Amino acid sequence: MKNCVLYKTVNIVGKRWTIHILLELYKGEKKEKGFNELKRRLGGVTPRILSARLIELEREGLIVKQTDDSSLPAVSRYYLTESGEEFIKVIQEIKKWGSKWKFSNNECDRSVCKYCDL
Repeated sequence: MKNCVLYKTVNIVGKRWTIHILLELYKGEKKEKGFNELKRRLGGVTPRILSARLIELEREGLIVKQTDDSSLPAVSRYYLTESGEEFIKVIQEIKKWGSKWKFSNNECDRSVCKYCDL
């Protein structure tokens, strides 16, 4: 199993908060967000977990961290890479599956849900 592509992929995106982070970076007009904005939007995530997930997602090439050190303190912004943008399509398919088989929600069944922007 250690060489299975599916298992390797799930090890990247299956950790708690990972899909939520990717979704928050996708949502809205502004496609880049700072650490504190992500923390606020996600609600219950701890700073330690958020930091760890951001590092992992950057290492895996799903997001990019851009730091502006021209001001003090330095400001870091995160945004999706092409790989991360493409993974949003996977999240959309997960939503379709959930809507079809598990959860009935008129708000989510609209073409663009006000909660997840998908």
